Amino acid sequence: MSSSDNAKKADKDQDEGEGGFFDKVKDFIQDIGEKIEDAVSFGKPTADVTGIHIPQISLEKVELIADVLITNPNPVPIPLVDIEYLIESEGRKLMSGTIPDAGTIEAHGSETVKIPVLLIYDDIKSTYGDIKPGSIIPYLVKVILHVDVPVIGRISLPLEKAGEIPVPYKPDVDISKIKFEKFSFEEATATLHLNLDNKNDFDLGLNALDYEIWLSNVSIASAETKESTNIKKQEVTTMTLPISFRPKDFGSAMWDMIRGKGTGYTIKGHIDVNTPFGHMKIPISREGGTTRLKKEDDDDDNDED
Repeated sequence: MSSSDNAKKADKDQDEGEGGFFDKVKDFIQDIGEKIEDAVSFGKPTADVTGIHIPQISLEKVELIADVLITNPNPVPIPLVDIEYLIESEGRKLMSGTIPDAGTIEAHGSETVKIPVLLIYDDIKSTYGDIKPGSIIPYLVKVILHVDVPVIGRISLPLEKAGEIPVPYKPDVDISKIKFEKFSFEEATATLHLNLDNKNDFDLGLNALDYEIWLSNVSIASAETKESTNIKKQEVTTMTLPISFRPKDFGSAMWDMIRGKGTGYTIKGHIDVNTPFGHMKIPISREGGTTRLKKEDDDDDNDED
């Protein structure tokens, strides 16, 4: 073999030796990386909207809180970069927003993140005129969680949850009649017949009623009752309330009452009710109404509302 052949063979052996070395190093690094990845086991977090609550509701607004359970399967904490949320009803946007820097989910841990949302009824009704007071409207909450996961990077987790919310309407109130049981100019006892017209698409479970009543601008009764009753949706419920007052305080207006003429009244108060959506305290009022005073034995068939 010539010297040139020997040189070529030596170069070839050297290349093969170096290539084999680097291949072994590459395989070693890859093997170590796979073992580290298997040991560390980075994965995508999971999330679910576990519930939506209504902690507060009134005639003006409703507060919703969405509970989002996030589970982190990784051995290190992951930051919750921000939360985007949108509430819509039948494809129409009611409101949206973003919660930045929403916290951190601990390693191999789970945490419930609460997303508060406040809906103002006037804003909804002014935007969508066909949403009527007293109605129940469907809603869809859409949430996107943005998290940073080591190795994987930033990911987004979209979530949805549907439900219903009311647009409450305060009941109309009317005093249909006042029936006397005892009458003198010093003292009169009577039963007041109070109509509550529930124009909502849901029942109102009455827990308590407070009220003050004026006849001919004279306050005749102010009380609170704990009487429980169900005020059915789209119906008129009549309550009977005992009252007592001094007729002589009315002066000459008392004679018009005795003669059976219509008597002007004002009533103001509140009803404490349970609804399918939560507890409410609703104001009731009517000014400029007219009612009639009747004896206990008067025929109700001739009553006028």
